[in-house]
Amino acid sequence: MLHISEEAEKQLNTLSHVYVRDAKAMARTPADVKEYPNAYQFIIDMPGIKPSEVKVQLEDDNVLVVSGERRREKEKDEKEGVKYLRMEKRVGKFMRKFALPENANTEAIKAVWHDGVLTVTVEKLPPPEPKKPKTIQVQVA
Repeated sequence: MLHISEEAEKQLNTLSHVYVRDAKAMARTPADVKEYPNAYQFIIDMPGIKPSEVKVQLEDDNVLVVSGERRREKEKDEKEGVKYLRMEKRVGKFMRKFALPENANTEAIKAVWHDGVLTVTVEKLPPPEPKKPKTIQVQVA
């Protein structure tokens, strides 16, 4: 029988917990992805979230990551004596990862916030020019 130290078991449990948490956060963050002739566009509805609570990052040179956390104003509610009868709006962390195609220009990424909608635009690289055949001069010996 395999015996694992308590320390190793804690690390495994932590890693699996992080994976489950990240998977739930990703599942709760729907997005639309559009392709235009010159760019890719990622559109994510984020009602009730402040732009300062959202992070847009690039990982491993080709993975676009949108993450953040939606919080309930617990302290304010407690001060005002608010009691929730029903709570349907999701709170907690959210995250989405998008693998960018090879022709994505990772130096030209823009994130714009408008009326609770985050739009991230990634420009495309221009297509490579076709290689012209190289002519070699034939010499007479």
